[in-house]
Amino acid sequence: MRLFASLRPPAAALDHLHQALVGVEPVPLDDGPPPLRWVAPEQRHVTLAFYGEVPDGALDDLTDALAAVAAGTTPMRVQVTGAGVFSGATLWMGVRAVDDERALVRLMADAEAAGEGISRLEPRDRHRAHLTVARLSAREQRETAQRRRRSRSRRATRPAAVDLPAIAHALSVYRGPVWEARGLELVQSRLGAGRGGGPQHEVVASFPLGH
Repeated sequence: MRLFASLRPPAAALDHLHQALVGVEPVPLDDGPPPLRWVAPEQRHVTLAFYGEVPDGALDDLTDALAAVAAGTTPMRVQVTGAGVFSGATLWMGVRAVDDERALVRLMADAEAAGEGISRLEPRDRHRAHLTVARLSAREQRETAQRRRRSRSRRATRPAAVDLPAIAHALSVYRGPVWEARGLELVQSRLGAGRGGGPQHEVVASFPLGH
């Protein structure tokens, strides 16, 4: 099972964010597919730790470890705020704990540690909680790479269909409603099974914080 641990924002926070994203959605330059693939609102989440493919026989150990992490974590007030771009192709929104800036970082580290001896992936050093909202389409990524090659050779290039850094800059002032994170989830991701060929997420287990 391809698994990750996450925090899920409440519907009110996701709706508020959705309205902000609608305002910056780029218009396609031609009749082709949209240059950005938006993550469906119901799939938007804060990844605490990604475990990759986990054997079925190790699921109980992972759930026990995450239950202990959740029990030792106090519920926290959280807010979606700011934006940025990963690798020139992924648009993300920042997420912060309102009362203790390091609380989410500690929770990510603890969730990562819960997979030690279970996950085959190398631990990653996470310093910033985020929520992925969009990715450049495969077509736009290819054309972006072509534009870079042509610009180095000083050849004329077709204008970009979307300026992802500009969108991130416009969203950098975004401040969403504050919500209380009361639990974390262990989620299974089925690649290609979701809407538009994206991943489908199914909650395997939920763990209340502080219990």
